[in-house]
Amino acid sequence: MKQNGFDELQKKLTKLADNAKKLDGANQVPLKDLLSDAFIKRHSAFSDVDELFKTSGFAVESQEDFAAIPDTEWDQFIEKSTSFSSWNDMLGAAIKEWTKKQLGL
Repeated sequence: MKQNGFDELQKKLTKLADNAKKLDGANQVPLKDLLSDAFIKRHSAFSDVDELFKTSGFAVESQEDFAAIPDTEWDQFIEKSTSFSSWNDMLGAAIKEWTKKQLGL
């Protein structure tokens, strides 16, 4: 006699383990994947990350442009324009959300 609930749990745990193996090690995730449209909409008045960058007043056309933005000024913009108190807080929340999604949680 099989227990369907146990079988279903076993399938979910196997899927979770498989997804975790895919995430093992270093991962490079494009910023637009981390800061998805849904994430940006949920935590700000912007529709996407491009609108957030455009509204910031900083020219962000490349990674170098972004790296050149003074941290303090960027954190102030993030605090004023999102539900986060700093860029690191925002990025950390985005990473957690992305990871959960990749794991299938």
